Amino acid sequence: MLLFKKKFLEAIRCGAKTQTIRLWKHRHVRSGQRSYIPGVGAIRIESVEAVAIDALTDADATPDGFETAAALQQELRTIYGDKLRAGYTAYRVVFALAPEDEPQG
Repeated sequence: MLLFKKKFLEAIRCGAKTQTIRLWKHRHVRSGQRSYIPGVGAIRIESVEAVAIDALTDADATPDGFETAAALQQELRTIYGDKLRAGYTAYRVVFALAPEDEPQG
């Protein structure tokens, strides 16, 4: 299950937000896996890759629901400040809404 702030749920539902950056000690999801977002429903994980937060571009920010890389980076530092200082890895998780009848992967 992936949890999101309420402010992102409508963008996910309409397909405007198709990725999230998460900081984890170890990768929690894998490509092809089916997961769930409360308030949205089932999703399919398209890809998961380690990324450097400082290397994110404006093009990276758009599918995450942000207008600029600076805005995305600031949000990540606000949410994950302690994890960044502890050396956790940032992962880009790209996802799509999953049809109800799609088999689990």
